[in-house]
Amino acid sequence: MWTQRIKTGLVTTTAAASLLLLAACGPSPSPAGTSSAPPTSSTPSASSTPSSPSATATTTPSAPTTSAAPAGATQCKAASLTAATDSTGGGAAGSIYEKLILTNSGTAPCILEGFAGVSLTAEANGEPIGEPATRETTTPVTKIELAPGKSAWAEIRYTQAGNYGDCTKVPAAGFRIYPPNDTASLFVAEPHDACSNAGIKLLTITAFQAV
Repeated sequence: MWTQRIKTGLVTTTAAASLLLLAACGPSPSPAGTSSAPPTSSTPSASSTPSSPSATATTTPSAPTTSAAPAGATQCKAASLTAATDSTGGGAAGSIYEKLILTNSGTAPCILEGFAGVSLTAEANGEPIGEPATRETTTPVTKIELAPGKSAWAEIRYTQAGNYGDCTKVPAAGFRIYPPNDTASLFVAEPHDACSNAGIKLLTITAFQAV
């Protein structure tokens, strides 16, 4: 009977020892709740990443655009003017006052500004007889824009040649007129006596005024 118990105890002990040996050779169990995967680093999202300077849109100012300014009126020239005189202004003390009237006979506006050159001549293209007109500066110079068909005027004073005892009289056919800043001339037929000798000034002229 004791022999049977000893055999049974040996079998039990041997089985237990075998289980312990198998447990020792097998893999160790992982702790509960612990992940065996390696930790991963947190990558910021695209919205939290600061934009680089090159990604910023820049606006380059464009060059300013300029529109061409409208062409202004040019100086009135003899080719687009007609000339006339009006002697209704009367006279006094041996002088005659009359208006020299220039009218724009062209198709475009033009500017008339300043004094005309005026001389007594024997014909339309003749040389001046005696002294040309002296400028009378009491009337201010103004810039006058003459539309087609419009006129401006200046005052001519003609002093009678007979007022000068030393005058060498020469008949003149009229006035040769140079518009301001022009080298071409106009002619107004109006007979007068002129003085051919220098130093005697029969004519004065004012600056043009708007009608």
